[in-house]
Amino acid sequence: MSKHDTSLSKAQHDLLKQFKKQITHPHSQAIKTRPESTQDQKNNADYEDDSQLFSKSMQGVQPINHGNIANLQASRKKKVDAQTLAKRAAAEGGTEHEMTDISDTQAILNPVASQASLSYRIATLQHKVFEDLKAGKLRWFEAVDLHGCTVEQARAAVLEIIHMAKTENQNVIKIVHGKGPEAILKTYVNGWLRQHRDVLAFVSAPENQGGTGAVLVLLKRAEKNPKFEQKK
Repeated sequence: MSKHDTSLSKAQHDLLKQFKKQITHPHSQAIKTRPESTQDQKNNADYEDDSQLFSKSMQGVQPINHGNIANLQASRKKKVDAQTLAKRAAAEGGTEHEMTDISDTQAILNPVASQASLSYRIATLQHKVFEDLKAGKLRWFEAVDLHGCTVEQARAAVLEIIHMAKTENQNVIKIVHGKGPEAILKTYVNGWLRQHRDVLAFVSAPENQGGTGAVLVLLKRAEKNPKFEQKK
């Protein structure tokens, strides 16, 4: 093809010269093409491989170590087994005196309904503290589930968990008594707690914590309890 061929534009002639020069001098610099227009640059960018773009953008990025993610769920101890507590109480004998002081007869003489909301407080307890207990704002130390217990097991478990709380100098516990058709355990728990000298207040739990099937119990702090012996 002649360089005088009028069918070629000036730009094409220049490009042809570049090719000839490259063939004649292979070690010379690479062929220079005409400057790209803004549109050409955009089109070329559009054709760049997406995977290459992603690889470039991810250079130096380290994968997340999921083991370091904080657990934001509120930490709370699991319910302890009532039968285990009852056996522990029998083995240790630490709650024998309290058991003799608490009357089952007095409890059963004041039955409560299955869906009844329980509420008790001593006269000197501050109103705000009681309202916080009722709203579930006071964090409980431990919980016991009495489902499946006999009355004797349930009473031993209730007294043992109170004893545990005093030992740890904690003052809020949760007791899950259920709300069966006859509400037997619920009736007993209501009566036992009203007789216990360390109980300042108790109230049926908020709906999201068991509702009328459980009670939150506020106890005296151990250091304020005359029965507490400070360890030396």
